[in-house]
Amino acid sequence: MRFILIDKVISFEAGRQLKAVKCVSLAEEYLGDHFPKFPVLPGVLLLEGLIESASWLVRTSEGFAHSMILLEQAKNVRYKSFLVPGAQIEYTVEAKAIEESVSSFSGVGVSQGERIVEARFALRHFNLTDDDSAMAATDGLVVENMKKRWKLLWQGNTGGNKIWL
Repeated sequence: MRFILIDKVISFEAGRQLKAVKCVSLAEEYLGDHFPKFPVLPGVLLLEGLIESASWLVRTSEGFAHSMILLEQAKNVRYKSFLVPGAQIEYTVEAKAIEESVSSFSGVGVSQGERIVEARFALRHFNLTDDDSAMAATDGLVVENMKKRWKLLWQGNTGGNKIWL
C-alpha cells in the first residue's frame, strides 16, 4: 500500500525551501487501525510528509534528474502533538545541502499554529540505471509519472518559479 501524504505544494524556492499541505480525512484507511477510538495520523506518516515534501524539492531543484529518492537518515525526530481527522498540516522543509546523490534537510509540520512534528533528515537520490543499464525505461517512466504528479501538486502556482516539465 502506498500513501501520498501531501495534497498540494503551496510554495517553493528551488534549492532552498518547499511548503506543502495535507488535509487529514477520516476516510484514510490507516485511521481505522490507528486508533479506532482515537484516530490520529501515525507519527511515521507525519515524518513521511516531511520526506515527501523534501523529495519534491530535490526533484524540482535538479530538473527531475533522479527516479529514486529514499530516506537515508532521520535524526532528532520530535512529535509534539497529534493530528486528527479534519485537521490540516503545513509542512515546511529547508535544504541544508542538495548534492548529486545525498541531500540534507530540516523540516517542521505545523497545524493551527502548533508544531506537530520536526526533524532533520537526509535523502539519497539515484537512478536505477546506476546499477543496471537495462532499467533505463523504468527510470524514464518513473520520472514522467513524477512530473505528472508534480503538475497536480503545484496546480498553477507559478509564483515566478521554474516548473520542470
